Amino acid sequence: QVLLVQSGGGLVQAGGSLRLSCAASGRTDNLLAVGWFRQAPEKEREFVSAIRWTGPTTYYGEPVKGRFTVSRDDAKNTVYLQMNSLRPEDTAVYYCAANPRYCSAFECADFSSWGQGTQVTVSS
Repeated sequence: QVLLVQSGGGLVQAGGSLRLSCAASGRTDNLLAVGWFRQAPEKEREFVSAIRWTGPTTYYGEPVKGRFTVSRDDAKNTVYLQMNSLRPEDTAVYYCAANPRYCSAFECADFSSWGQGTQVTVSS
């Protein structure tokens, strides 16, 4: 079983930047990928980004392409989400997730392990 512990987040003005971290521990040898999702009040959970656990493949949701960057530190078993040019509509609780049921060339889906969530608030 894998444990995901998130850090980062907070309050920032529009146009600013934040970085989220997701540290994985436990059974990390075959995670396949780590993803980021977000959920705003009264909205459905939305895919943000993902990165394969090995290799360079990354995935991004359309609303964040060109603004957010996902990366991985293999030595620390940690995945980062660098968020630039933040907008008020990026306000949400952000979750990292691991162990997708599958990854294709276009997506990773059905993640089974989840972090605790962290609030990101972007003021206008």
